[in-house]
Amino acid sequence: MPKGFTMRNQLAQLAEQAKQDVLGADTLMALDQIRIKYLGKKGQLTDILKDIAQLSGDEKPLVGQWANTFKDTLHHDIESRKQVLKHQVLADQIAREAVDVTLPGIRRSKGAAHPISQVMDTVCGFFTRLGFDIAEGPDIETEYHNFEALNIPAHHPSRDMHDTFYLANGELLRTHTSPVQIRTMQTQRPPIKIVVPGNVYRCDTDITHSPMFHQIEGLVVDTDITFAQLKGTLHAFLHFFFGPDRPVRFRPSYFPFTEPSTEVDVACGQCGGRGCASCKHTGWLEILGAGMVHRHVFEAVGYDPDAVTGFAFGMGVERLAMLKFGISDIRWLYDNDQRFLGGLS
Repeated sequence: MPKGFTMRNQLAQLAEQAKQDVLGADTLMALDQIRIKYLGKKGQLTDILKDIAQLSGDEKPLVGQWANTFKDTLHHDIESRKQVLKHQVLADQIAREAVDVTLPGIRRSKGAAHPISQVMDTVCGFFTRLGFDIAEGPDIETEYHNFEALNIPAHHPSRDMHDTFYLANGELLRTHTSPVQIRTMQTQRPPIKIVVPGNVYRCDTDITHSPMFHQIEGLVVDTDITFAQLKGTLHAFLHFFFGPDRPVRFRPSYFPFTEPSTEVDVACGQCGGRGCASCKHTGWLEILGAGMVHRHVFEAVGYDPDAVTGFAFGMGVERLAMLKFGISDIRWLYDNDQRFLGGLS
């Protein structure tokens, strides 16, 4: 039998084998492997045609025609099977991702303001309605603005390294928002009526203290400002914030930048004034420091202390939030636990 007809029989057998392989392919990757197996550079068709040079001149065109028919048929079969597999993959994906439109939709959390932000907005909103302006200042301060201008001497314990975060250049992270009072009075003349919200920093951490926390400071300067006005302002705020039934007390105290000075306590919301770890078993939590602006502070900013008077107060926002929401550990405010924060909104 001529060699050309032998190659024709081989191609016929190869075509039948390829057809069965194509029909049995169950993935697109398997189908591509079949194409390589038969039509690749080292495929079985190439192996059969390697002896085509030995054929006679009459046989070469016939074998070439049979080989082209095999390739065309295999390409057609592969393409047909590929379309079937693509439709099957799509059908499987649709089945897996089917949506039952009769089911209720997925509820999305709307989110809420952080408790600290809520308290700061509430406090600032109250004082702006009383005619206060909001003032701000830098977190990184000089010793002059943070201590000296506020009548805090060099030997005062608050200036020690264990209380203050000092920077390499001699500046520091402000320990209170009071430096904004100094900066405001240096650039403005009375009357002044400002409230100052912001971050402050101290080397202190426990269930009621944090190394970074928030304060809101207030300052009023004019002629004939009295301690009675200070007390009336704070009473009005505390009744607004906590309600008229929460016990409040004013205690004599000492601050270098005010004279006379007072601390304001609110009955502990955790124990109702009976005493617990949050209030150190006293029944009270200190939330405000206040007093009449010291004459040395006025002198430091170029004011005549015999011509003007003023009062100042400062409160810890976290302490207010703990009292308002009944939080026993200040660190919970910074854990970012959505279950906890969501329950407070």
